[in-house]
This record gives sequence, C-alpha cells and structure tokens, in this order.
Amino acid sequence: MNLSTLRPAEGSVHNDNFRRGRGHGSGNGKTAGKGHKGQKARSGRPRIGFEGGQMPLYRRLPKRGFTNRNTKDVVAVDIAALNRFEDGAEVTVESLMDLGIVKNPKDGVKIIGNAELTKKLTVKVVTSEGAKAKIEAAGGTCEVE
Repeated sequence: MNLSTLRPAEGSVHNDNFRRGRGHGSGNGKTAGKGHKGQKARSGRPRIGFEGGQMPLYRRLPKRGFTNRNTKDVVAVDIAALNRFEDGAEVTVESLMDLGIVKNPKDGVKIIGNAELTKKLTVKVVTSEGAKAKIEAAGGTCEVE
C-alpha cells in the first residue's frame, strides 16, 4: 500500500453533478430523495442547530468567561533542551524546529531557565531573565531582548 495509490472504495463516492427529480427512470425522480412531506422535504431547510422552536442547546447552556482575541500563544522551551546543540552553535527558531524541540512556533518562542546549561551558545530567541543569566554564565550570548 502506498499513499499515492489510495482511492475511495468502489461506489462510495457520488458525483455532485447528479440531477435529482428528473423522472422515475433516473432512479431519483418524484420526491428526489426527500421522502414524503414534512419539514425536511420542503425548500428552505432550518439552520444547523435548529430544534423545531425548542430553545436550542447553544442558548440553554450558561455562558461563562471571556476569550481574548488578541492573546498570544507563545511556546515555552526549557533551557535544558539547548544542551542538544553543538558547543558554539547559533540558536534560532528555525534551528529549534530542525532539531524537533519546537514543532509549531505559533505566535513566538521563549526560552525559560528552569534547568542548567552546559554549552556555550549564541541565542537569537526571546529569553527570560533567568535563562539569559544562565546562558551568559555558561559563556554564551543573548542577542534578542
């Protein structure tokens, strides 16, 4: 099996070009697959979540909290992860992604200093005050404030 040879099962995919309501010889005439009468047989079906006039679920549930649309989703990287770099290497967001330390940088990456660093590195990523002190104590430099 190969990803390039995957296909849907025979008969499972329908053509969107199918013409409904064009006589019983087509196999989909008369009611055109809508059954007999009722709300779902008529044109202008109700919106998603409509419960026939009953108070819908999304209005019955209490609303709580607040979601800030301007919030930033910053990925925190512990300083211990930087020990995977070579001595004297340059640490950027791209190099963190190459090593697999960060998968999706989202709105930014910040290095935090919860552990010890043993390598001398040039860090070009936003760092906390504690991480900056540990990087400089190991002989490295931080170039982004």
